[in-house]
Order: sequence, then structure tokens, then C-alpha cells
Amino acid sequence: MNAPREKLAADFQILMSDVEELARATASQTGDKITELRSRVQRAAADLRPRLAEMQTLALEKAKVAATKTDDYVHDHPWGAIGVSAGIGIIIGILIGRR
Repeated sequence: MNAPREKLAADFQILMSDVEELARATASQTGDKITELRSRVQRAAADLRPRLAEMQTLALEKAKVAATKTDDYVHDHPWGAIGVSAGIGIIIGILIGRR
């Protein structure tokens, strides 16, 4: 459920690393436009890092809450959880069997 968020966070980290590497690689380039662009990119990267860390922390907290609620539900309703799991297993089995 959180896999897309985790992938997005990982992709942002890769992007940030690439942007920082690009800024370092163009450090020897001169000119007003390249200097201004490099400065804007570095500011954007510096602003994005804390927000990315916050997003990761929030996603982790939500995952922990969901796991706790699921665990509580299964402990409170074990037969219902078994029934739901069996139903999902049957549906998956039917879908796989059609291939």
C-alpha cells in the first residue's frame, strides 16, 4: 500500500542526487545564466530535502498506524480475518488458474 510512496521518495532522492551532481559538474562553467540557474537549482534542492524527509516520516507513521490497526482487528476478530484471507486466497487461486 505504501510501495508507491516509498518508490516516489526513492525517486526524489535519486533526482536530488543527480541535481546536486549536475550543479557540481557545471561549477566550472561561467556566465550569468548558468550561474543563476545553478543557484536556483541548489536552492530548490536545499528546500526540497527537508520536505522529502518529512514526507518519508509521515508515510512511516501512517504505515505503523495501519499495521497496528490491522493487528488489533485480527486479534479482536480472528475468525473474520481467517475468512477474509481464505476468500482472497480463493479469488487469487481462481485468477491464477485461468491463465
